[in-house]
Order: sequence, then C-alpha cells, then structure tokens
Amino acid sequence: MITLHYYPGNASFTPHVLLHELGVPFERALVDRTQAAHKAPAYLKLNPNGQIPVLVDGDLVLYETAAICLHLADRHPQAGLAPAVGTAERAQLYKWLIWMTNTLQPRLMHFFYPERVVDPTDIAAAAQVKARAEADVVALLGQLDAQLGSHGGPWLLGERFGIADPFAFMLCRWTRGFKSKPARNFVHLAPYLARVLARPAVARTVSVEQLAAPVY
Repeated sequence: MITLHYYPGNASFTPHVLLHELGVPFERALVDRTQAAHKAPAYLKLNPNGQIPVLVDGDLVLYETAAICLHLADRHPQAGLAPAVGTAERAQLYKWLIWMTNTLQPRLMHFFYPERVVDPTDIAAAAQVKARAEADVVALLGQLDAQLGSHGGPWLLGERFGIADPFAFMLCRWTRGFKSKPARNFVHLAPYLARVLARPAVARTVSVEQLAAPVY
C-alpha cells in the first residue's frame, strides 16, 4: 500500500493529484505543520530535511516532490503521465520539472519565508527580499506563459497531460496572493489553470485538502 505523507496546500499537492489520476489505492497520513509534526523525530526518520511530502511505497521511502512524481509515472507507464525514457519529449519534461524545482520554487520560498535568508530581526531586509522574490516570480511566470503560447496545446508540454501540469498548477496557485501579477492574470496561464482545475483528480484533491477559494 502506498502512503502519502501530506499537508493541505503544500508540495504534497502534486503527488496527491497524481495518485488520484492513477486511481491506485493509497493512504494519506497528515503531517500537521501547525503542531510541528514535520520536525518530530518519527517524521525526520522518513525525511531528515523535515519537509513535506514523503511517499512510502512498500519498502521504498521517497522524498522530494519531483522524484515522487517521476517514480509514480514510471511505476505506472500505462497512464501516460510521462514520455518514454530516451525521447526528446522526456528531456523536455526533465527540463521543465527541474526548472520548476530549482528556479521557480526557490523564489517562491523566498517570498513566503524571507526571514530565512536575512537576520531574523531585520524586518526591512526581509521586506526587500519578499518584494524582490515576487518580482522574480512574476518574470518567471512569463516563461511558463510563453511556453504555453508557443505550441498551442492544452498542457504545459503540448497535447498530453502529464506530471508537469499539476506541478505547474501548484506553484501558480501559490501566487494567488500576489499584489502585482498572480499567475491567473497571464493570458495563457489563466485558461490553462482553469483546464487543470477542471480535471476530476485535481478537483478531488482540492476538495479532500479543503483548499479555500480562490484556489489559484
């Protein structure tokens, strides 16, 4: 049995969606961040970084959202959630997945947790980091928007829905509180996010996690 250790609205959202897309049996284990459960000794045995999510699949204990997504796609190739290994399409998936984890997501973390990169007592410096992070994220959203506009397909990589789509949706969702330009205000991202949310697996995950409106 697969167990997903999750918290609503966190990076566990993407594998949660994928498990619903696959229709495989799984259990959810809530990691209550409000009670610092992600820093508890039992959880740190699963992920020494104290971050969410963790996927337990039999004897396999896996963390890092992108790794979990690739694992699920590869374990269930019949679902077509990732192109075949060795193809140009697979290389594009690697590029966008790693870009989201290594380029876009860190800027979002700076927006939400600016105090982590400055002296915690320096309120002015934290505010500068937060403002710069929002500006950087908006510029990066422009790259996502341009990608969607470049091929005319309904999904991030073209005609087929895959693991990159709930990942992109999740990160775009995190911009919903931006004062400048959230993802929903981009010409190509706006209808794209609506299409992702319309998928039954995404809508079900939003419902199970009880995510408040606006979802994105």
